[in-house]
Amino acid sequence: MSAPQDSLFEFPCQFPLKAMGRAGCDFESVVVEIVSRHAPGIDATAMSIRPSRGGKWIAVTLTIEAQSKPQLDAIYRDLSAHELVVWAL
Repeated sequence: MSAPQDSLFEFPCQFPLKAMGRAGCDFESVVVEIVSRHAPGIDATAMSIRPSRGGKWIAVTLTIEAQSKPQLDAIYRDLSAHELVVWAL
């Protein structure tokens, strides 16, 4: 019997991170700053921003080259702890 895997991903890999927060509070910069702590040299052109239908919220998707599961865990932990982030996936 083989040992269970910690992750379904093979690292390094391209990994899209998504966070949602209020529009109009420079939320995109907050997401980039948090992710940059763990993935230096991220490509800002790899970011997409999608406003909600009513314009109150925005979803920011930022694709990074993930190096490990602990790196992703740390990014999600910091995103989820920030007061402007409503959710992160």
